[in-house]
Amino acid sequence: MGLFEQFRTLVGRRGDAGIAPSPAPTPVPAPLGAIVAPAAGGSIERRQRKRINARSGTRILIVDDSPTVVAALKKMLRGQRYEVLEADSAELGLALMEKARPELVFLDIILPGMNGFAALRKIRRDPVLAETPVIMISGNEHATEQYYANRIGADDFMKKPFSRYEVFARIERLLDAERVPRRPVAAA
Repeated sequence: MGLFEQFRTLVGRRGDAGIAPSPAPTPVPAPLGAIVAPAAGGSIERRQRKRINARSGTRILIVDDSPTVVAALKKMLRGQRYEVLEADSAELGLALMEKARPELVFLDIILPGMNGFAALRKIRRDPVLAETPVIMISGNEHATEQYYANRIGADDFMKKPFSRYEVFARIERLLDAERVPRRPVAAA
């Protein structure tokens, strides 16, 4: 519930200023699998729809040099019983990918040493890792970065700061019928 709704509820309960609480609108649930953006002033629509999560135990790698971002993502993902791996550099992330074979990667663009673009190029050129879905993340949401990330093979782009809703919506877009993250198939 947003701050405005909390205030309205509080004012309505106390009867302050003679304002009667307005009835809540009746939400219309979205079709299953549809991604619904949060409504202005609240998020009733998305909460009415059942979220589709990846299967429990899905192995996800976070490659980011910010301990805050890693901690936030890790908390969200572990809350859904995902196995979370983490790397603070692209080089360590690539080594972990070779060894642990994550099913999904969150890859920051700005990293010490090799940047996220170079790491993504290496992932897409490696026949073993090429089909791993990658969501690029960055605190700098320039259109050129987003375009370039998609052009070299990113499956999605997420800007920092991000919400819990956005993280799970991005994961949900990449799930197949068995709830396993997969790269989208290009339209013929």
